[in-house]
This record gives sequence, structure tokens and C-alpha cells, in this order.
Amino acid sequence: MYYVVTARLRPETAADFHRRLTDGSILGQEPDGKEIVASMGRARLDEQGIARWSAKCFCQPPLKHERETVYDHFFTDIETKEVDDYVEIEGQPLMELLEGLGG
Repeated sequence: MYYVVTARLRPETAADFHRRLTDGSILGQEPDGKEIVASMGRARLDEQGIARWSAKCFCQPPLKHERETVYDHFFTDIETKEVDDYVEIEGQPLMELLEGLGG
């Protein structure tokens, strides 16, 4: 199943999030590390600083494992909406913001 995810980044954890996304620690997480890293590559920020990305997940509730292991540590106000496939989101790339915050 595919979802569009909306969430608010926790600024106080942004540097740690960037480090974990780029040092391989999230990438190596089974079963969903590759999808988390790819999703963050697709993530975009809107004018209000809200992150949006599309993700593939087969658990119920949606993103259960991803939230328990990663997302709930770095985001708040996480919402999901089921869609038919990956969706391209407009806005500033989240990874660009994380790099700019000194992550």
C-alpha cells in the first residue's frame, strides 16, 4: 500500500536525523530501512515547514514499524493518507534543509 505522509520535523533532533540517514544506520534497518531513506529523499517541505512524502508500507496501522523505530523520534503530528502509488511532492527537499541545519 502507498501513502502520502504529512508530519512536522522536530528541529531539536534534525542533526541526529540527518546523521542517521547518511551514516547507514537507518539504511541497514530491516525490514524498512531502504524505504525510509528513499522516502526521506522524496520528502518535501511546504511554505509552513510541514514535511510531506510518499511511502510504501504493508503493516497496519500504516507505518507502524517505521514510526516506532524512526519517525516518532524525529517528527510530530504524523498523518497518513492512502494513495494509489508514489506521489511527487512539490517544495524544498527535506534533505536540503537537514544539511543546511548542520546535520
